[in-house]
Amino acid sequence: MNISLFSQLLSYFPREKFDRLVKKHGSDKHRKGINSWAHFVSMLFCHIGGASSVHDISKGLRITTGNINHLGIGRVPCKSSLSYINRHRSYELFRDFYYKMLEELWHRHSFALTGLKRLKRIVYLLDATVIPLCLKVFDWATYRSTKGQ
Repeated sequence: MNISLFSQLLSYFPREKFDRLVKKHGSDKHRKGINSWAHFVSMLFCHIGGASSVHDISKGLRITTGNINHLGIGRVPCKSSLSYINRHRSYELFRDFYYKMLEELWHRHSFALTGLKRLKRIVYLLDATVIPLCLKVFDWATYRSTKGQ
């Protein structure tokens, strides 16, 4: 992933609005090393880079970015810190930030309002992790015939 492209993508997310929501929710009050912005950057990198684990996120950010000060985070989050904040930090900050960004998009691109209104519905996230299956028991699982014998 080209980091300059990732930096350009991050520039569309206003840090001031994000920081206001952080104060409103108090999500950095009892933080353990990683602030909410670093969490957001890590999760955005996860989705855009197609990372499938916290190891992939941490290693990918470390390899791809080098000096990450231009992303607004001081250091790359380690695996244990990412796991901890994913487990303990509330989703409400990110939900509210999503709706703030959606509202800004509506004001900026009013011509596309009909398509954007569909985004206002509840967003469901599904775990799309591939589970290795035993081919002897599940003969229909032939997508990967070299494993699961």
